Amino acid sequence: MSSYARGMSIPMPKNIKEERLRWVLPIYNKQIKLVDLAKVCPHSQRSLERWLSAYKQYGLAGLEPNSTRPKTNPRETPIHIKERIIELRRETKLGAQKLRWKLLKKGIYAKERTINNIIRREGLVRKYRVRKIKYRYVKAVLKPGELIEIDVKWVPGRLGNKRNYRFTAIDCASRWRYLRICGEMNKGDACFFLRELVRDAPFKIKAIKTDNGSCFTNRYTSTSWSKSTDPITPKLHIFDKQCYQLKIEYYLIDPGKPAQNGKVECSHRTDQEMFYNRTSFKTLAELQYKIKLWNMYYNNLEHCAHNGLTPNEYLSKYLIN
Repeated sequence: MSSYARGMSIPMPKNIKEERLRWVLPIYNKQIKLVDLAKVCPHSQRSLERWLSAYKQYGLAGLEPNSTRPKTNPRETPIHIKERIIELRRETKLGAQKLRWKLLKKGIYAKERTINNIIRREGLVRKYRVRKIKYRYVKAVLKPGELIEIDVKWVPGRLGNKRNYRFTAIDCASRWRYLRICGEMNKGDACFFLRELVRDAPFKIKAIKTDNGSCFTNRYTSTSWSKSTDPITPKLHIFDKQCYQLKIEYYLIDPGKPAQNGKVECSHRTDQEMFYNRTSFKTLAELQYKIKLWNMYYNNLEHCAHNGLTPNEYLSKYLIN
């Protein structure tokens, strides 16, 4: 007597695997032929053949439905663009926005967010352990030459058992930069660097800003021959006199606050990561030659402050306007 005659209910399948097993088992147990079952089955004969083959090979696990998610995306970034982005990131260590500008100049279009996702998935993103503090800044619109930040940095390593120093000047408006290697860090070299800067700059310099180093000021120097004890008529530093002769306004940052000279300090970090960590030099002449080439490259490097323009392009556009 059948289950229908007894009034018993047939349990319905709870998932796709049980539904497939309900149709595969009669064929597997040879209770009915596959061709005959296909005539009453709502699924196709090809599906029954595929389920039966999977059940014979893998058992019940073979009837698990596979993901219907597409394996390819028609809008996916081509592989050659991905490889180019990864290659540029490893070569230059530039961020996503600057990489986008470089690719645009070569006729390759990629969104900044796409580039950032690619370099993040490849593990090429630097991790900073810095607490983020939000400030509200009022940015003053400057013209080239209105304010130049000057600082001095020692060159990593020694040449001939002697340390060398590098004077750096960067324009706050255009980010155009000027470098010079010196064997000492004294006031004479600082004055000589300032005269060369005024001579070679493509604009007229109106004001400069430095830190409180002894080569720039005697405000915090304790020796009596360089600092007057009279606060009303202080003894001027030779760098102050040089600025007065060149008709340049001279500003000092607050002690212990290098962030007020942030643009030149940021360029020092770029030098360390992209020049000193990758370049070797054995003589002073070789260092001076390579630092000159590097500065030419820096002045032709895309900058975030100018929305992709290089310092030289910004100056050219400013002069045309």
